[in-house]
Amino acid sequence: MSKKYFLAIITILLLNLLNSCNKDSKTNKKSPEAEVVDLKEIPEVEEPAIEVKKNLADFIPKNHVPFDTIYGDLNKDGLEDCVLIIKGTDKSKIITHEYRGKLDRNRRGIMVLLNKKGGYELAVKNYNCFSSENEDGGVYYAPELDFQIDKNKLFINYSHGRYGYWSYTFRLQNNDLELIGYDGSSNRGPIVLTEISINFLTRKKIVNQNINENTYDDDEIFEKKETKISRTKLIKLSEIEDFDELDFSSE
Repeated sequence: MSKKYFLAIITILLLNLLNSCNKDSKTNKKSPEAEVVDLKEIPEVEEPAIEVKKNLADFIPKNHVPFDTIYGDLNKDGLEDCVLIIKGTDKSKIITHEYRGKLDRNRRGIMVLLNKKGGYELAVKNYNCFSSENEDGGVYYAPELDFQIDKNKLFINYSHGRYGYWSYTFRLQNNDLELIGYDGSSNRGPIVLTEISINFLTRKKIVNQNINENTYDDDEIFEKKETKISRTKLIKLSEIEDFDELDFSSE
């Protein structure tokens, strides 16, 4: 082997060795640390603030006027809440009756306002659920509507003179006023024909039927029948379209 050939082999081996070292050096070289990004705290979702107003007039919607106001404690906090009855002002609903003259047939609604020590906040609203006070009662006057707050409950009462009465009991719960009771009496003058009482919480219905309805001396004889109603979901005041259409006779 010549000296030149030997030197060439040595040179090739050294070059290969250097290349191998360079590769190992690149492989073992530490990669730069990943940039640390601070995660921003996710803000808590706040519930929209409920507006408190001092004047009842500020709650009345456009094209409505106040009709009646009732006070009483509905949420058991010792403060007098307010039930505001409103009435529409649509001029097309004002008619001229043949015998009764000019009548305002605009429907009425209800707004429940909770006392917040210095103002009120709106809890429940239904702008159109009651007929007007000027409906046609046929040969008799139309049922009269009134409201009452007692023992933290709202009572919506209809009285129909010699024909009897009916009443709805509402309680503030589940972000609404829910119907928990119904009572009614069907009469013929002073004689009670049928009494109905429904407790929507216990689903119990009691019917007292007068089996001596031909009496004229208040000598009613009642037969009591107690049943369970099928309804399980409570009716919300805000969802009632028309109180005149509520019927529990088949419950």
